[in-house]
Amino acid sequence: MKLSTSPEDTSLPVPGLTNAMAGYFLLRLSLGINILGHGLVRIGNPGAFADALVQLFAHTWLPSPLVRLFALLLPFIELILGVLLTLGLLTRAALFAGGLVMVSLIFGTALRSDWETLGLQMIYAALYSALMATAHVNRLSLDAWWARTRSHSRAVSSTNAVSVP
Repeated sequence: MKLSTSPEDTSLPVPGLTNAMAGYFLLRLSLGINILGHGLVRIGNPGAFADALVQLFAHTWLPSPLVRLFALLLPFIELILGVLLTLGLLTRAALFAGGLVMVSLIFGTALRSDWETLGLQMIYAALYSALMATAHVNRLSLDAWWARTRSHSRAVSSTNAVSVP
């Protein structure tokens, strides 16, 4: 049995699906569900989450009202980003927005000198970046389905077009 490391290997059970496409799908889906879970857990009681975050940042120079506003918005942002990434809808925008959220979290965590948490956040930032850099293989997604549908519609309409001499 020959082991292939080629990203073009199509021996997967889905015809035309390469290892790169399958890998991208699994990583995007995993990150999406993870971020969705963050949002779902926190959205049930955003006030308690905000209160806890304000306490964590009490000894930094960040103003408490700003921390509270960010903490109240974060669960909703995570929920939206998680849904978009899980479905593969507006994927590039969701990845970029998620990366910016990670930058803001990393900034705050650095202010608190919580280097262990910052290390975990750097892993999330790396995942967002890796997915963004390899977005060209995002084939199992609503984005790709929509692009194929639009492309098919254009091809059909151009075939049906009548040329006038």
